[in-house]
Amino acid sequence: MAEATATHLKLFHSLWGFNGTWDEAIARAECSGFDGLEVNLLHPALAGLEPLRAIDALKVSQLDLVVELISGGDYVPDLAVSPEQHLAELAEQLPRAERLRPERITLITGSDSWSSAIQDQFLEELLNLVEDCSCPVSVETHRSRSLFNPWTIADCLERHPRLRLTADLSHWCAVSERLMTPELEPVSAMANRVDHIHARVGHAQGPSVSHPFAPEAGEALEAHRRCWALLINSQIERGVERPTITPEFGPDGYLPTLPFTGMPVADLLEINTAMAQWLKQGALHR
Repeated sequence: MAEATATHLKLFHSLWGFNGTWDEAIARAECSGFDGLEVNLLHPALAGLEPLRAIDALKVSQLDLVVELISGGDYVPDLAVSPEQHLAELAEQLPRAERLRPERITLITGSDSWSSAIQDQFLEELLNLVEDCSCPVSVETHRSRSLFNPWTIADCLERHPRLRLTADLSHWCAVSERLMTPELEPVSAMANRVDHIHARVGHAQGPSVSHPFAPEAGEALEAHRRCWALLINSQIERGVERPTITPEFGPDGYLPTLPFTGMPVADLLEINTAMAQWLKQGALHR
C-alpha cells in the first residue's frame, strides 16, 4: 500500500471563526505554512469582493481554494426547509462558488430529520445538480445532515455510486458516542469515496477535544490519525498526487470555553497551525 508523506498533502487554512479581510486571511495562511484557504461562500471576507480580485490575490501568494456551501439556513438546518428548498439554495450558490475557481467545493446539506426514501431522492437530485460542475464536489459527513449516521453510510454509498465525500469523523464520534477507527465498517466502507478531509479531533461525547496534542486527547488523536491515514492512502492509491486536508478546529460551541467568562481554552489559529505542521511532518506515515 502506498503511504502518505509530508510532500503528498495539501493543507488548507479554515476561515471558520476568522473575522478579518481576504488579504489578511491570505497573509495568515502564508505565515502559518498553509497551501490554501477553505472558506464558506457567505464568509464576510468575501462580501463585496469581486471574484477576480479574490482569485488574483490567491494567485500572487500561490494559494489554492476550497469553497464550502451550506443549505437549509445555517450549519444546523431549519427543519421547515424542504429538500426542494435545499436544492434551490445550492443551485443558486454553486455558480457563484465556481466563479472563484476553487480546487473543490464541499457541501453541508440535507437534514437528518428526513426519511430514508426522502434522503435517497434528495441525494440523487443533488448528484444530478453537481454533475456538470467545473470542479469536484463532495458532501460532508456532518451531523444534523443527510450523512449524519455512520451506520448507514455503506448502504448509502452503494445506492449512490456517484456520491463523493468530505470526511469529518469528529461528527460521527458525537453521533455514535464512540471513537471512529479504521476497523469499523463505516470508515472502511467510505475509504475509496473520500476526496477531502476535515481534520478535527472529536471524542465520544463531542465533536472537538480541547486541544488535540494534550495528553488526555491522545487516544482520540491516534484514532483519528489512523482513519485519516487510511483515507489519504486510498486517495494516493487512486492516483491523487496531493490529497487535500483542512485542520478545522472551530468556535460556536466546538472549542470548549471556561465557565462564567466564556473564554476559549485554546487558540484556534494555534491549534489549526499545529495540526497542519504535525500532518506535514509525516504523522500519517507512521
